[in-house]
Amino acid sequence: MSHPRRSSSNLPNISTRRALSRRHFLRSAGVVMSLPLLDAMRPAFAGSNSPAAAGPDGKPRRMLAICNNLGLLPDSFFPEESGRDYALSPYLEVLREHRHDFTVFSGVSHPEVDGGHPADNCFLTAAPHPGSGGFRNTISLDQLMAENIGHHTRIPSLTLGVNVRQGIRSLSWTASGVMIPCEETASDVFKRMFVQGTPAQSLRQVRKLELGQSILDTIADQARSLQRDLGASDRERLDQYFTSVRDLERRMAASKEWERRPKPKVSAPVPLDPDDPRAYMEKTRLMYEVSRLAFATDSTRIITLLLDGVNSPAIEIDGNVVSDGYHNLSHHGKSEHKLSQLALIDKWHMKLLGELMSDLKNIREEGETLLDRTMILYGTNLGSAHAHTTNNLPTLFAGGGFKHGQHLAFDTERNYPLPNLFVSMLQRMNIEKDKFASSSGTMRGLAFS
Repeated sequence: MSHPRRSSSNLPNISTRRALSRRHFLRSAGVVMSLPLLDAMRPAFAGSNSPAAAGPDGKPRRMLAICNNLGLLPDSFFPEESGRDYALSPYLEVLREHRHDFTVFSGVSHPEVDGGHPADNCFLTAAPHPGSGGFRNTISLDQLMAENIGHHTRIPSLTLGVNVRQGIRSLSWTASGVMIPCEETASDVFKRMFVQGTPAQSLRQVRKLELGQSILDTIADQARSLQRDLGASDRERLDQYFTSVRDLERRMAASKEWERRPKPKVSAPVPLDPDDPRAYMEKTRLMYEVSRLAFATDSTRIITLLLDGVNSPAIEIDGNVVSDGYHNLSHHGKSEHKLSQLALIDKWHMKLLGELMSDLKNIREEGETLLDRTMILYGTNLGSAHAHTTNNLPTLFAGGGFKHGQHLAFDTERNYPLPNLFVSMLQRMNIEKDKFASSSGTMRGLAFS
């Protein structure tokens, strides 16, 4: 069907060009890798409703972020008093010997992160409305750290999990909102860090990395040829793309150098992984152990650990199996029987966390303990697993060279943004950021020691 030609003087300022294929210029390179979505790739007459596409002190700093996605019983976790002289709550009593090594927060949450269980995917991103149909996640705290300091260690970051429903949940997300799967086998993580491959295996890995770099070089060269024909907004997106390519090239070059270096030797044996998902606490203990070894050998400085109780059966506690699945127990309906079993589970979480803190305090690095240089964030995406609420999140923050020993109590109705803590953590890593997600600044009341 034909249409009469309109005078160009009456036309709005739109292009009559053919839409640029997003993959067209890549075909000659023989690879499949997409550019960011540019305006030049949209149909020419697309309307406005078209679908849019080491710390400052020179010391190595580390982070372990732990999300228990069924949370903790809030009445047993939160202290009744605020400040430094607060009486320990029943759960914090388990951590009494470390009370000056951690800060407990109340009245904190991620603004606009709702949706109950799906909120665990936003524990380190604070991306709003994870339960909505068009949800797209954003970069997680650990991956932002890895982009900046990951090249300093053999492994830029580790994403660990216990009983995780793969493909559904993770704490780690890339800048483009892609989920990084959790590693659930402690022995595999151990071997990756400490078991040396043969010279031939190392050479093959180096060649793979070199091939990857050559592909990136080709893509970048061909992408630059597009710049002269693009508008200002497209050129800006392409600049961002080049920045990400250069960052990936830098990390690949660092990985190639690490392949040529021998791995550290440790006296610890390869962990024996439980096969049974009921061994939830033993799996958690092993993940804490490999995290400690990773930090002690400086194999990585950034670790996340998702403890997926939603996907866990009736678990074993000290050799005894609780009567019901972890998730079903969390919907306790104020049943005394269920509450008593949840309290047992929660206290074991605190017990294992206390053991990890003790282990880190027993390792010295240049006159300081490893805990002094390791930030541990222990929290949850649910203020109450029973009610699926995402406000007033039980949160504990330990180590890292901060002034601890206090309960920072914020408004439990109009919550203080937890991403403010993330900004403080980034700055402790000597990453110059004053904003992360919905933050409004750094964490009030928290200072370096």
